[in-house]
Amino acid sequence: MKKLEKWKTLRSEMVFDHRWYKVRKDEVQLPNGRILDDYYVSVRPEVVLVFPITTDNEVIMVRQYKHGAGQILLELPGGIVDTTDSSVEVAAKRELLEETGYFSEQWTKLAVIYDDPTKNTNQFHFFLAEGAYHTKEQKLDHTEDIIVEKVPLEEVMQKAVQGEICVANSLAIILLALEKIKQNKLKQ
Repeated sequence: MKKLEKWKTLRSEMVFDHRWYKVRKDEVQLPNGRILDDYYVSVRPEVVLVFPITTDNEVIMVRQYKHGAGQILLELPGGIVDTTDSSVEVAAKRELLEETGYFSEQWTKLAVIYDDPTKNTNQFHFFLAEGAYHTKEQKLDHTEDIIVEKVPLEEVMQKAVQGEICVANSLAIILLALEKIKQNKLKQ
């Protein structure tokens, strides 16, 4: 069986450094010896995404404008891990509360995935938050305008298949969360 090798980073420099976006230029040597002197990487913060479900089997989702896509999209709540967050779970709880006003005491980490490992450095941390309940009003930052929507659990996959939910990370967590919920029911 062929053995895969990592690329060797020979030099690295930050060529664009803004609070919203950072780009690194790497000079790398491939396993075959070839050198690429202009491999650009987007240096991105860690991200959390939450699949919150209430005791009434409603999934708490958010609808908001996403400028990169130029669209108003339905997705699951989440955001970046702040430097003040002591863990990714703390970040997930904070994001859920800020974006939706919902809280949960039952948290399960579902997975850690890469969004675009060819060009992005970050990971996405997926959580299932069961028994979610409304505790207070949203606490949105100045760039957010979010409508909270309750979607019956049995309609979530249908909305995904029909394309109403079309954000890749939300689709991935939906698949994992629905499978986890199914497994939990089989254990009961």
